[in-house]
Amino acid sequence: MQSFKIISSILVLSSSILFSQNYKTSSTAKAGKEFPKIDNDRKAQFRVYFPVANSVILEGGDGMQNLKTTTNKDKDGFWNVSTLPLEIGFHYYWFNVDGKRTNDPSTKLYFGYGQPTSGIEVPSGEDFFFEKNVKHGKIVDDSLNSEITKGKRNFKVYLPPGYGLKKFPVLYLYHGTGEDITGWEKQGYIRNILDNLFAEKKAEEMIVVLDYGVALDPEQEKLADDHPRTVLSTKNLDRIVIQELIPYIDKKYKTDNRKAIAGLSRGSYQAMFIGADHPELFSAIGSFSPVIYEGTESQPFKELPIDKLFKSKQKPFFFMGIGEKEDQRFFEYNNILGNSLNQNKYTFIQYRSSGTYHEWLTWRRCLYEFTQKIFK
Repeated sequence: MQSFKIISSILVLSSSILFSQNYKTSSTAKAGKEFPKIDNDRKAQFRVYFPVANSVILEGGDGMQNLKTTTNKDKDGFWNVSTLPLEIGFHYYWFNVDGKRTNDPSTKLYFGYGQPTSGIEVPSGEDFFFEKNVKHGKIVDDSLNSEITKGKRNFKVYLPPGYGLKKFPVLYLYHGTGEDITGWEKQGYIRNILDNLFAEKKAEEMIVVLDYGVALDPEQEKLADDHPRTVLSTKNLDRIVIQELIPYIDKKYKTDNRKAIAGLSRGSYQAMFIGADHPELFSAIGSFSPVIYEGTESQPFKELPIDKLFKSKQKPFFFMGIGEKEDQRFFEYNNILGNSLNQNKYTFIQYRSSGTYHEWLTWRRCLYEFTQKIFK
């Protein structure tokens, strides 16, 4: 989730540009803002005010790569940017303004790439993550003080529409690198997805804990931000979930004894690590855009206790999902896992998200599919 490519740009030397009337304002635009816009062919238009800038270049992450744009600065100081068709899904973006990364003032901000970042939603024609006229659950903020990381840990908890009437199973859910506990709520639309599924009786109502995916004490925070640090953080997270988070959730909320765990990208590794390390606790493991850290060709699971899963009498349901346009490395991780599961005759489900990259539409779809298959 940390890679991006500069979008090639063609500067049009005219004082104005005629924008099509067939464009509609993006769902990510701030209230009262007209831009960014998208048309039915998924072409986008941006209009930003940088009157003294000499250069404004649109940049973005997965799904906005190798994209040609037409850029024009008008006499009033607005830069107008038009693109060729974008890929469906949610995409982070920003502007390079005279060499400085700058968010689009017209859009809401989403925490990605380690900081608040602009985003654009390119419609796919689906509505499973839209807010509908159904009973709604709610997302509450919560926290605990961790002895393991020697500090306060914030997280969010989704409570289903029927909360308070009975006890519910719990899904522990993780975000990816460069994101935080707001990801599944804002970019992932988890409340809408689950509310709609529950209203349609397609999934069993559940509590979802949106936990923070970094678990380091103050000294460990000083370490280089690399894969060994991620593995260390994951091992700490394993201890936190088992020793601190689950007991806290079970004491405070109306839970039954059923638990599942899932995550996206880096969070997929964390979910697999914790789930495989404790197959007796989790009835399901969801790996969305699988990642494996610190593996070697001869020992791909050197830092992933997958063998414990294979040897356990309990066999958690295992789900893997990936976008069909994701980078090759994610397919390599996916294939390593799939081959190992097959070799050990471990039953799993493989889901492929049509037409999507390493981005939030892939993970919304994964969540939609996964949650219909757990706690049955």
